[in-house]
Amino acid sequence: MKKSVLTRYRVMAYVTGVLLILLCLGMIAKYLLDMGGAADFTRVVSIAHGWLYVVYLVFAFDLGAKAKWKVGKQLWVLLAGTVPTAAFFVERKVSRELDAKVAATEAPAAARA
Repeated sequence: MKKSVLTRYRVMAYVTGVLLILLCLGMIAKYLLDMGGAADFTRVVSIAHGWLYVVYLVFAFDLGAKAKWKVGKQLWVLLAGTVPTAAFFVERKVSRELDAKVAATEAPAAARA
């Protein structure tokens, strides 16, 4: 597995996680605090999160296919972008697990060059 597959997943996990936290804060500002401008903020962030979550799904699915994960683990990673802050924890766990696989894959390739 190439390092770029893991890197693009990690980037999208962080982007999705940050946007989801911003969306939650915007919803709190809109519905609980009744702040002016929160509706526009929430609209923009929700659209951005929605589209970028689709990109996250594609990258996470690609990562899972290349890492040969079981379906349960794949679903767990895919759903992490829907729970605030979960994407950060899942990304960290996945990165620790797959760093060894990436290093093992790249070591023989570097030796051949």
